[in-house]
Parts: sequence; structure tokens; C-alpha cells
Amino acid sequence: MALCFSIPTLAQKSRPMDKGQDVSILSDSATLTKGDYLIHLEKVFETINKVPVTVGSFKNLKPIAVHLTQDEAALTLLKSRLTQGDRGLNLQNLQMDQTLLEELQTNNKDCLADLDEYEKQLRELKTEILNLRKDTVLIKLFTLPAMRIMFKDQFAKLQKKRLVMDSLLKTTTLTINNLQARTSSNLINIKELMYLTDSQLDAVSIKAFGKERRYLWESVNRKANRGIGFRKFIGGEQEISGYYFVYTRSSRMLLLLTCVTFFLWVFFNYRSMKQRDRLEALDDFSLLKPKPYLITFIMLFTLAPIFDLRAPALYIESVQILLAILLTAFFYKKLPTKLFYYWCIFVLFLLAPVFLRLLGMPPRYQRWLLLFLSLSATTYGIIILRKLDEKARRYRMILITGFIYVVFAFIATLCNIFGRFTLTQIFYSTGVNSLLNAISLTILAKVLVEAFLLQMKSSRIRKGYPEYFDWLPVTSGLKRLTGVGATIIWFVIFTTNLNIFNGLYESVMEILIEKRTIGNFSFTFGGITLFLGIIWTANFLQKYIAYFFGDTGDDGIEDNKGERSKLLVTRLVLLIGGFLIAVAASGLPIDKITVILGALGVGIGLGLQNIVSNFVSGIILIFDKTIRIGDVVELSNKKGRVKEIGVRASTLLTDEGAEIIIPNGSILSNNIINWTLSNNQMRIDISLTIAKPFNSTEVVNQIRDIITKNDNVFINKEPVIMINPVSKLNSNIKIYFWCKDISDADLTRSIIIAQIFEAFEEKEIEIS
Repeated sequence: MALCFSIPTLAQKSRPMDKGQDVSILSDSATLTKGDYLIHLEKVFETINKVPVTVGSFKNLKPIAVHLTQDEAALTLLKSRLTQGDRGLNLQNLQMDQTLLEELQTNNKDCLADLDEYEKQLRELKTEILNLRKDTVLIKLFTLPAMRIMFKDQFAKLQKKRLVMDSLLKTTTLTINNLQARTSSNLINIKELMYLTDSQLDAVSIKAFGKERRYLWESVNRKANRGIGFRKFIGGEQEISGYYFVYTRSSRMLLLLTCVTFFLWVFFNYRSMKQRDRLEALDDFSLLKPKPYLITFIMLFTLAPIFDLRAPALYIESVQILLAILLTAFFYKKLPTKLFYYWCIFVLFLLAPVFLRLLGMPPRYQRWLLLFLSLSATTYGIIILRKLDEKARRYRMILITGFIYVVFAFIATLCNIFGRFTLTQIFYSTGVNSLLNAISLTILAKVLVEAFLLQMKSSRIRKGYPEYFDWLPVTSGLKRLTGVGATIIWFVIFTTNLNIFNGLYESVMEILIEKRTIGNFSFTFGGITLFLGIIWTANFLQKYIAYFFGDTGDDGIEDNKGERSKLLVTRLVLLIGGFLIAVAASGLPIDKITVILGALGVGIGLGLQNIVSNFVSGIILIFDKTIRIGDVVELSNKKGRVKEIGVRASTLLTDEGAEIIIPNGSILSNNIINWTLSNNQMRIDISLTIAKPFNSTEVVNQIRDIITKNDNVFINKEPVIMINPVSKLNSNIKIYFWCKDISDADLTRSIIIAQIFEAFEEKEIEIS
């Protein structure tokens, strides 16, 4: 397609020019030089050279072709699965097909967008080439024989480039058009299959409650249908599973990253404790080990279903089997022998229907075997629930799912007898899986609490904090959080297995995203929920961030005030940042909030002055560092160690153990004595009266020797000892020295006084 080189042909077909006619009137310039022609030829070369460059930038054409081939194969397989008319529809696989179709639709739309962009660039390039035909200088250049002779070499090069250009344009245009057609065809097929999948999912709910098979007591005169066969069944499952894992990867990578992070977190904390020879401090940990391989794999397979709610049935069943095996290894030495045997029986109830399905047995035989399993599971569940001791009954999540397990096994029995085979499979598998997930999630919740305590203990030991701390307040909050998280995960998996999660999710989302109006103020429940959720998360993080680094706030550590101040600033940033993020993410109208804040300003001016004053004073204290956590301060008649600096009030811990709550405004508005602002040293003075006669030099040296030998004395500052006569019979001795740590001042003073008394008694110097 010689777009620019069609100019000579068109020119030759036009009316012949008179010999005397000046062709320059067709040009852009009345007088053209050779350089002018070369400039216009260069423009042609530049335009033609853009073709290979532009086509070369279409790097996604080959990957798109490969993806489309793969997509077409996946769609062919999905179509054959969805149109085969199997009466025993697998709910998990139908949900997986729906997810796979959604991924295929997204991928094909992306491919089509890339192809449309490539086509747009080609059109622009062709338009630019066609515009060369309007250049009058080029018309003259290509029509006059003299010009063609003059620029013979340039025309030869141009001819070669034209051939390459034509070939590239034709090939690329054809390729893009072909790929666009294939992509559009895929999108049409995807829409049809999505409609078919939705129809079959809806049919499961309707058909499941109707009579699908004969009643078990009805006689059957013909042979049972042949089974699919293990190899054929596994081959089909593996093929569709392979497509699913090709198109969905991100969630599983996040799961792997989470588990690897957990393993490294526990491993390095244990190694830190081992390097300091303090592993005995972790003897009360029953679940975590120095190399937590088993627990990490249990976490991986416990959380796998929540990261792949619509994964293939073969994948979910494999995860459940592996999780059951791992839990069996975990319980092997932890459970009593009798209880461990009970667990092994439960594992058999879990594995049996999976192997029945994998073997591809005829449905008639599956029904009779499932009837035996469901009756046995019901009996087994009732027996175990009666034998549970008080310790086991404390785990309410396991207890509740145990009842669900028994009830669902009984319902599965009834459904099987009355020919509701789909409901039989759903109720039996859901009941067994719910109990398995409840047990694994309960273990995981306890593991996370132990991991957090391990972090606290290792941090405290690395920083030289006292090993013992009151961990009950920490664990109580963490247990509530992990318990809520485990319950939510269990509920999502449970409702997904029952095929009601999507309906519940859509119903809840409709309520949350529906716009509501009160007066001129518009809001959604989703925005308010998100706002409160982010605020709660920020508050939780600021509360436990110090615990994560081993600081419980009760330790009198004098050399760590800088880190505590940083933690305090971090907590403040989390609170303020959480509020700002919550406002931005919730979608609440800022202008309306500003009006509300303005109205609140009136209330602040009238009755909330003290609260705002204390809040601002707290921020000033945090950044001004007048006092810091751990400082020993005196305020009026109150003396104690600063335990906490909050945004409204600060807490002083007295030597008697009392906690004094002081508003931050009072701290800034009163004189403060900070004994440890720049250092922890404190001068101690001792006054003694001794009887004459005595050797002054000997007494001074002896007292100095006693003071300098004490480890708590700051020897860089010389002690001062002064002897002042009081009367003919007595003299007063004034002793001044510095203690290294203010917290040891009273103890040091007492020890030195006792040693002075003992030394004077030996010298028979009387102290009055």
C-alpha cells in the first residue's frame, strides 16, 4: 500500500501541463533549490521511518495472542462443563467457574483496550502518510522526470523503505483486526457462559430443595449408572484448576507472604532469646516452637480458603486434607490418648466423602455410603459433646460448631433418605468443615497471642527491662481481637460453603452504600462504618504499639526515656492520622463536617474550655519534652514517677503505689520540679552530731572512704564533708555526695549511714 508513492500516478492522470506553464505556482515557494527538495524528502523519510518504530512499540501483540489462545481453550472447557447436563452439580466448582469467567472477562477487556490503542496509533500514522499527498513540493518532485533523475539515489532508498512499510502496515493491521475479532468473540462467549453459570447457581438452590433422586426405600430395577472413573475425574478437575490458578495469583501470594513473615517473626525472636540464654522464660508457651514450621503450615492451610473463596473443589478438598493431617501431627503429643483417638475418628469422617467423590463412584453407591457416614457422624458428635470436660467447654466457638456439626449431619441423613442429594453433600461437607475450621482457627488465635507475648518478652530482654510483667491486660485485649477475627473468618467460609455468602454480602452492601439524607446532610452507613472502623483500628494500634516493643508503662527504666517519648509521638500520630484517614476514606462531606465543627466551636467556647486546654497542653508536653515518661517530678505536694502522658491527663506513680491523675493543663500552669530532666543523679545530704574528742582528719578520710566504696555513688563528683563545732562537747558533721540513680537514693543513704555508725563504734566515737 504505497500511500505516498501513489502521488506520481495521480499526477500523470491529470491534465497535461502546457510547455510554457510555470510549475512553480503549484509549489510552496516560487523558487525552489535542491536543498528545499531534500528537506521535503527528509520529511517523507521521517514519516516512513515512524512505521517500524511504531509497530515495534506494539510489544503486547504476541502476549495477547498467547493469552487469547489460552482463554479460548479455557472457555471451551468451561462450556463443555456447563453444558454437559450433570445432575450432581458441584456448588464449589460452579462458584469457581463464575470467578474464572470474571477474570477472563477482565483480561479480555484489557486486551481489547490495548488493541484499540494500537489501532488508533496506526490510524494516526496512516493519516500522516496520506497528508504527504497534499504537499505541492512533493507533487512536483515526483512528477518531473528531471527531479527523479536528480534524486535517483534517494528514490531508490525510498522504494526499499516503501516495501518494508507496506508489509508492516498490512501485517500489523491484519493482526490487530484478527485479535480484535477473537477478543470480541471471547467476550460474547464469556457473557453467555456467565449467564449460564448464574442460572445453574440459582438452579442449585431451587433444585436442591426438590426431589432430585429416588427415595432410598424405592426399588430400582435397572443397573446403576457407571462412575466417571478416578483418572478421568482427576484429569478434568486438574485441567480446570490449572486455568483457575493461572488467572488468579495475587491473593495466594499475599497469603504466602503473610505466613513467611509470621515464621521469620517467631524464628528471629526465639533466636534472640537463645543468644541471650533466656529460653527458660518461654517455658509456659505451649504452641510456639523455636522453628515453627508446623504452626506456619497450619496457618497457611487454615487461611487458604479465605483467600480463595471460590477456588476449585479439588483445591479446597486438598487444603482440608492437608490441614487435617497437620492438625493430627500437632495433636499427637498434646492431646490425651483417648481424645487423640476421637480426633482421628473425626478425620476419617472428613476424608471419607472426599475420597468417595474423587473415586467417581456412581451416585447410587455414594448415597448409601453417605447415609452410613452421616448416621455415624451424628452418633459420634452426640457422644463427644456429652464427654466434653469443663476445660473444653470454655472454647465456645468449638462447642457451637460441634452442635452445628451434629445438626448438619442429621439433616444430611434426612435429605439423603428423601432424595435431596445436593443438600446432602452441602450439609455434610459444611458441618464437617465448619468444625475443622473452628478448631484450626482457635489454635491460630492462641498462636497469635503467644507470638505477641514472645515479641514483648524478647523486646524487654533485649532492652534490659525486668523479665516479669503483668501480661493479663495485654492478653485479654488480644484474645478478644483474635477471637473476633477468627469468628469472622469462620463465618465467611461457613456461609460460602452454604452458597449464601454472596447473597448476604450483596444485601449488606446495598444497605451500606445506599445514600441517605437528613436535611441537607447526605451520608451512607458504609461511610460511617468505615469511619468508625478506621478510628477503632488507630486507637487499637496506638494502645498496643508500646506493648509490641516491650514497654508496659510500669517499669522504672531511667535510660529509655527517649524511646518512650518516640513511642508517645507515634501514638499521637496514629490517632491524628487515623482520624484524617477515616474522614478521607469514609466519603463524608467535608463541608458539612466543617459546619458541624463550627457549631461545636460554640460549645467549646462555652463549656469545653478545660477539655480543649488539657488536650492542647498534652500535645505541648509531648513535643516540648518538659516531662517525659519515667521522669521523677514534683508538682505542688505531689511527687512520683511519670507513668503515662495522655492527650487529656498524665499519670504519676508514687512510691506507695498510688496513681495520681493530673490534667495536662495543671502541669503547664504550675511550677514543676523535674528531678531527672537532664540526668538521674541526686545529691544526698547526711547530718550527724558526734562527741569530742576525735581526730578530724581521720574521721573525714574514713567517711570519704565509705562513700567512695559504695557502687551507687557517683564518684565523678567528689563528696563534701564539713565538720562544724557546736559546743565544747559536740561537733556537727555535714556530708554531701551524689547518687547515680535517684530511685536508689534512699537505699544508698541508709547503707552509708549504717556503715558510718559501725565505723564510729569501732573507733569509740559517740554519735548523738
